[in-house]
Amino acid sequence: MSFDFRSDTVTRPTAEMLQAMMNAPTGDDVFGDDPTVNALEAEVAAMLGKDAALFVPSGTMSNQLALRVHVGALDEVLCDHRAHIHVWEAGGIHALSGASVAAAAPSDGRFLSADDVSAHTRLDHCLYHQPVTRLLALENTLNGSVSSAVALAAAAARGAALGLATHLDGARLWNAAAASGAEPAEFAAPFDTVSVCLSKGLGAPVGSVLAGRAELIGRARHFRKMYGGGWRQAGLLAAAGRHALRHHRGRLTQDHEAAQCLADGLSELGFQVEPPETNMVWCNPPERLRVPFEEVQRSLAPQFLLGGAYQGPRGRNPWGSGSSLRFVTHMQTPISACKALIGALRKVIK
Repeated sequence: MSFDFRSDTVTRPTAEMLQAMMNAPTGDDVFGDDPTVNALEAEVAAMLGKDAALFVPSGTMSNQLALRVHVGALDEVLCDHRAHIHVWEAGGIHALSGASVAAAAPSDGRFLSADDVSAHTRLDHCLYHQPVTRLLALENTLNGSVSSAVALAAAAARGAALGLATHLDGARLWNAAAASGAEPAEFAAPFDTVSVCLSKGLGAPVGSVLAGRAELIGRARHFRKMYGGGWRQAGLLAAAGRHALRHHRGRLTQDHEAAQCLADGLSELGFQVEPPETNMVWCNPPERLRVPFEEVQRSLAPQFLLGGAYQGPRGRNPWGSGSSLRFVTHMQTPISACKALIGALRKVIK
């Protein structure tokens, strides 16, 4: 048996989830008559305190639809310089919405504050030389770190006061809620639109949901069709998402506990470890390691699949290098798998 620590997107459906998928009533979602899709959208909208929601294939599509309903050509999106919409979505902001990006570094190294929003918002054309900021897009969790609902609300309120629309990339909002004890709706409340993932941590094979005011979600449905994202008998996939929300949200704290176990073990082996807040462990290898970590990865495969180096949680990580190793725990990497990985690393790292 192998354990995959590359991401929480690698989870496989449980037997119970597969059964729920097989039993799901379906229709044609383009016609709006798939009952399982409709039920999922209504449930997520209620969880997030929004009027309506839209089921889509991926977190990237969910974010890009939100951007498209808020901005267009000559507009600017203000976001964190590490934001998924800026770094990991293939330039979709520019290609699909025609907007530019103001990628800002937070003054505290963690999250954009209300004052950061004010400092980086452009409200006029400056003699037509600059775009005008139209949208503030924040993210929670961000690289596994949790922003409090209070801090998010303050930043969003400052954006709204400046006339900006607001979007929250909540791909792992479920983890933020589990770690903080706050309800998802509390995080979502200050934002015009919110995207959440069902396939990160929750174990569904595919799918994200965009929630917001009814008129915004109606426009997003139009753009989803334009982008080729209209579903047919998507109830099979929506059933997986409904099962995940009902049965897998409550166990996310187990993933966080596994991440802490892994972090403790890595620290004992001499890794420089950023204390995990959710299910992501960021670290650098021990200085005594005399071979590239890639060689360690190869020696442990196929029993353990380990992620490569990424931009660290603070942009440039606390140890001075430009990237860090990332280990991600999920429903198929329990504490026992973390302990097994530490034991395997101990044999390799003398």
